[in-house]
Amino acid sequence: MKKLLSLALVCMLVIVMLAGCTSNGEPVQEKTGENTLSGKIVIAGSTSVQPLSEELAAVFMEKYPEVAVEVQGGGSSVGVKSAVDKIADIGAASREIKESEKEFGLTEYVIAKDGIAVVVNPFNEVEDLTLEQIKKIFTGEITNWKEVGGKDQAITVVSREEGSGTRGAFVEITKVQKKDAEGKKVDKTTVNALVQPSTGAVKQTVANTPAAIGYISMGAVDDTVKPVKVEGVEATEENAKAGTYKITRPFLYLTKGDESEIVKAYIEFVLNEGQEIVKEEFISVK
Repeated sequence: MKKLLSLALVCMLVIVMLAGCTSNGEPVQEKTGENTLSGKIVIAGSTSVQPLSEELAAVFMEKYPEVAVEVQGGGSSVGVKSAVDKIADIGAASREIKESEKEFGLTEYVIAKDGIAVVVNPFNEVEDLTLEQIKKIFTGEITNWKEVGGKDQAITVVSREEGSGTRGAFVEITKVQKKDAEGKKVDKTTVNALVQPSTGAVKQTVANTPAAIGYISMGAVDDTVKPVKVEGVEATEENAKAGTYKITRPFLYLTKGDESEIVKAYIEFVLNEGQEIVKEEFISVK
């Protein structure tokens, strides 16, 4: 009886050992969980950050096939509110967080930096503007291109909608604002501006309007519009990174409270290997 029991035990040990090996005798590696992430991430906010988020999400989903990343727009203020109200897992903003928003206790991640290019129609002969000239154009003090070295032609100002991170950053940096009676800074963009809801819409309007001027993410510039120099400095990534091009802003991811494992994994991906994607069009933070 003892011999039978011993034989049975030996057989069981052999089976266990075989189960722990592959067909070529190599030990089986346990799944670490790295490729077993599953679930859904919702990102909402800045339309300037949106295309970058979509590229990052596509690579992340390829790496983790059981994860779905949904990217929505709406503007930076929507991004802040979505993170605060937990409507989205991650809010996206393309401007610094306002003092009034800091009380919400958001966690901020700078995922990239971007320059804001001041763009005109390709046929516009104006090549360079000072920050003071830009301010006066967008507040409506300068209304004709001849006042800044161009043709005798009325200027068509194209701006983003209120709540846009691009507009918020542009207005603050170029000082297109004024303090009210209570000392609060107020956006003074001319009421005659054509207001557009996205970077793409601003670019298209400037491209199709000979006398237009607008502002878009540096990463969105193509040959349909012409970026002007600001204070003699070209709107390039190198100049923005060096700090010589003055109209720059951060791209932020915002979360509130505890983050899920997939959100943590996604943000870690973005801040590390995702920076290779970032630097294709924007300024890497690494």
